[in-house]
Amino acid sequence: MKEIKKIYLQDKLELTVENLRKNGFEVEIVENVHEAEKLTLKMIPEGSSISMGGSVTLGMTGLLKEFRSEKYSFFERFNQPTWDATVKVMRESLLSDYLVTGTNAITEDGMLMQMDSGGNRVAGMAYGPKNVIVITGINKIIKDIHEGYERLYYVGPLNSKRLNHKTPCNFTGKCEDCMTGMRMCNLISVIRSGNRPFGKTKIILINDNLGY
Repeated sequence: MKEIKKIYLQDKLELTVENLRKNGFEVEIVENVHEAEKLTLKMIPEGSSISMGGSVTLGMTGLLKEFRSEKYSFFERFNQPTWDATVKVMRESLLSDYLVTGTNAITEDGMLMQMDSGGNRVAGMAYGPKNVIVITGINKIIKDIHEGYERLYYVGPLNSKRLNHKTPCNFTGKCEDCMTGMRMCNLISVIRSGNRPFGKTKIILINDNLGY
């Protein structure tokens, strides 16, 4: 049974990667977060300006520490003293050379799905930064867009609790379809093509279950 499951997961991975490439994404498969970190740093020349989306998977790498070094110009939004200052950096970061981020779901037919509270990630992935690098685990692969929406509303409450947003789902653990200002599901994007105005979106797919 384990061997059958392994074959099924491998076929699922190969199908997804094939369709992502058909849809214009550049895809690299690595085995762990350390390989993902090394490949990302290889892709980004020193001196580049970098913005970063909030992501549990990215937090497992050492990329944040690297980006904060003198090698790069980093749009630091994580340690700002006020929300207004954070928003200012997020807006400015749309002009960065590179956006490094995660995604919430990847459909087998080769689309990316993500949910945002403020919109900086969905905006950056769609238009703004010259280059987009998406780092994600294979557990984000789902059957289709319908299953993708189910997954988004599953991870929303988890992210709300992680970020301590004062939303109903933070306390109940499930989507309450609230209208609070800090809700996690203010914006949802579906990216059907990796072809952007400035170049293709690059995906580093880690052959492991990571994040939510």
